Amino acid sequence: MKRILCSLLIAAVPCGSLLADAPKSKNAKVTVVYNHELPNVPGKSIKGVLVEYGPGGYSPGHTHPRSAFIYATVLEGSIRSQVNDGPVTTYHAGQSFSELPGDRHGVSANASETKPAKLLAVFVVDTNETELTTPFGS
Repeated sequence: MKRILCSLLIAAVPCGSLLADAPKSKNAKVTVVYNHELPNVPGKSIKGVLVEYGPGGYSPGHTHPRSAFIYATVLEGSIRSQVNDGPVTTYHAGQSFSELPGDRHGVSANASETKPAKLLAVFVVDTNETELTTPFGS
């Protein structure tokens, strides 16, 4: 799996930024690093989204498209995350977590006030989905 993700990241041509689709956040940079239709699963795509948080950075509570399965891996630093009513959990570089279709992501934040953090969120989502993140209440 790591080899595939690395190959996709190396081969990917940046496909633009999701900043227009992302909730307003403190010190967060959100970039699509790849977007490929799955040839063996018509109507589905895999989209890699790099999320970079500055010290103390966070994203407000949000949801993703109801078709989206997300597998996130912390690349640098530590990320605090809460999915649905589960516990707030801190994930460190190399650790991963997932979100199922329809989940609510209540906490997504850099666990450090002094160091940056990065995560790669891999979406398997309906190809026609353009807005990958919707803030609560929208």
